[in-house]
Amino acid sequence: MPVLASHRKPRTKVRTTTPAVGLTTAALASVTLLSTQSATAAPAEPKPAIEEVRKKVDALYRQAGTATQEYNRAKAASASQQTKVDTLLSDVAKRAEKINEARRALGSYAAAQYRDGGIAPAATFFLAENPQGYFDQSRLMDRATERQQKAVDEVRAQQASAAKKRAEAVKSLETLTETQATLASSKKDVQTKLTEARGLLSRLTAEEKARLAELERRQEAEANEKAAQLAARQAAEAKEKAEAEEKAREEAAKGSGGGSGTGSGSGTGTDPGSGTGTDSGYAAKAEKVLAFARAQIGKPYVWGASGPSSYDCSGLTQAAWREAGVTLPRTTWDQVEVGTRVATSDLKPGDLVFFYDDISHVGIYKGDGMMIHAPKPGANVREESIYSMPIYGSVRPA
Repeated sequence: MPVLASHRKPRTKVRTTTPAVGLTTAALASVTLLSTQSATAAPAEPKPAIEEVRKKVDALYRQAGTATQEYNRAKAASASQQTKVDTLLSDVAKRAEKINEARRALGSYAAAQYRDGGIAPAATFFLAENPQGYFDQSRLMDRATERQQKAVDEVRAQQASAAKKRAEAVKSLETLTETQATLASSKKDVQTKLTEARGLLSRLTAEEKARLAELERRQEAEANEKAAQLAARQAAEAKEKAEAEEKAREEAAKGSGGGSGTGSGSGTGTDPGSGTGTDSGYAAKAEKVLAFARAQIGKPYVWGASGPSSYDCSGLTQAAWREAGVTLPRTTWDQVEVGTRVATSDLKPGDLVFFYDDISHVGIYKGDGMMIHAPKPGANVREESIYSMPIYGSVRPA
């Protein structure tokens, strides 16, 4: 019997997904591996070059110096405003006492009127035992009424004046509050900049610190060389000037010595080499300034300090010139406006030299291209070349 063909539908082969799963897993594993390798191989953020660190630290110290001057200005303004507020409040209290005195005077007049009963003038006339006495009393009462009116006017005037002073005091208190807010903000800004600078320096390795110190030594040497060049130029100019003055004296002596010898010999006191009283007076003051400044060498820089144990830059210059009887403002921005501007080539001992475009630093010129100054946080008052920083300009305070 022939075999009948099967009518069952042949089974359709189903493609297994196992290879796909394996492929996907492998792909994911590869991606993960590559990602891990990439993450591992990704270079760490490069450390800045030591020159960049130095520039950034210097910039932060400069910014801290500027914030210090803001702090100094706000502190001086706050002290001045506090004095003004105290004076106004004292004035208000005194005026309140005057108002009370005027009110007591008015009260005594009112009590007297109450005791008199307020009788009408006609009735008082007819009831008076002596009509003449009535008229005398009436004149006295008129004068009393005038005194009453004067007392009323005095009370009103004192009240108006006291109200005005109270308004001034309130406004001054508001200004004081604003100034104190600026003071706090400037203080925070200084602290932030200094913390950032210290953080940068603390992350340096020993080798990097050594390289930084070498950079600073090279910078110092360059600044000292420029100072020596300025000193040489100033010495040459001084010598040339002295020779010219000596020559002028000799010529003046020749001109006056050729006569018959009958002159009076009184002289005029106009010797061309004698200099001016102004120059000698300034030199005497500068000597006191520099003597004081030298005595502060070695004391630490502290921002906002003006002595006697520590200083910031403008605190030192202010204290030094005070020794010579000259009162300077507290900040570099105000000190640069005092006195006469002078060129760097014309600097004399005692002059103030200012630095940076924002005038955030100042030192006292001592001669030969050098100055005495309070440099920056972490450093002490010291002598240094005026070319250690970019010069803004110089002034002669007196």
